[in-house]
Amino acid sequence: MSFSEDEIAFRDSVRRVVEKHVAPIAAEIDANDRFPEELVKLFGEMGLMQLWVPEKYGGPNGNLTMMCIAREEVSRVSPACGSIAGLNTMFIMPLLHFGTEAQRARFLPVIARGGVVTAIAISEPQAGSDVGAMSTRAVKDGDSYVLNGRKQWCSYGVVADYIVLMARTSGESGAEGISAFILEPKKMKGITFGRHERKMGWRGAPNTPIFLDDVRVPAENLVGEEGKGFRASMRALDLNRPTIGAQSVGLAQGALDAAVAYAKERRQFKRAIAEFQGLQFMLADMVMQIEAARALVYECARAGDAGDWQRLNVLASMAKCFASDVAMKVTTDAVQVFGGYGYTMDYPVERMMRDAKLAQIFEGTNQIQRMVIARDLLR
Repeated sequence: MSFSEDEIAFRDSVRRVVEKHVAPIAAEIDANDRFPEELVKLFGEMGLMQLWVPEKYGGPNGNLTMMCIAREEVSRVSPACGSIAGLNTMFIMPLLHFGTEAQRARFLPVIARGGVVTAIAISEPQAGSDVGAMSTRAVKDGDSYVLNGRKQWCSYGVVADYIVLMARTSGESGAEGISAFILEPKKMKGITFGRHERKMGWRGAPNTPIFLDDVRVPAENLVGEEGKGFRASMRALDLNRPTIGAQSVGLAQGALDAAVAYAKERRQFKRAIAEFQGLQFMLADMVMQIEAARALVYECARAGDAGDWQRLNVLASMAKCFASDVAMKVTTDAVQVFGGYGYTMDYPVERMMRDAKLAQIFEGTNQIQRMVIARDLLR
């Protein structure tokens, strides 16, 4: 992948921070399912969390390519920590594309200062891939909206200062009638959180149900117009899916690096196992798949940076789907390279394999991504 001098310098600076601050705690975060608050402070000081805030609001004025670079580098050792890089993107995007200037002026400078955790709440227990099935409702009452319902799988919501939440303002089903609201969970009454989901992987990134009981939200916290929330959420997802692809590439690269190092050291039949052709073929397939996934991810990022929204939509699905499938395949093969040791928690590939599975599911399952790709192809 060809990067500019500035992008290479950015990548190298992130890589140094990862080696010093993330790699030493990656296994501990997974073992204890601990949210690494220290990285919120560190990444905020570096401008990584708020990477996409425009310069006019005090932000780093980053782009999709930089987001992908940051997440790939951090995810080489921990995709859960990789999510903290650019964490505020899903909150920022609806404001940039659909919000008012007053909302941008109010929230973006605060986020630009760093250390602020944000989240986006879309899914519900019965509304995952079928976003139009959401039932959380917002009813206008004077100069406020009153929200009732439940959200599921809201990443980082339990520790968030601000949440963009989708709720139905009209109709009973379908995308029309869904609106976006800015919630301040640490200030607003009626917001409670359920039990932390006990996940197979991606531990350290909290997912907690959100319960809304007569939550009163000021009308000025409505993002854009009523009924435009679905469009806002889809635009945010289109711009975030390539970064999931980047995390998958980073995760796969980390697993390959570990497998190559182990294969050179591990000896059987009086020779390093890296000398056996069968294992060499496995490693060759792994690196080819990773390079193909990386090329697709950054081609998608370039389309996003160029504002080519039509092309971005299908490329985002391709990048997320292909890269996460590659991560699952590569991490599984890495465990095989390690043999019995790969199945133990003493080596990182076991954790990497568990982490890879989630990338095939969240941000739209890979089955949904294939539907998007096929519809575009057959249109």
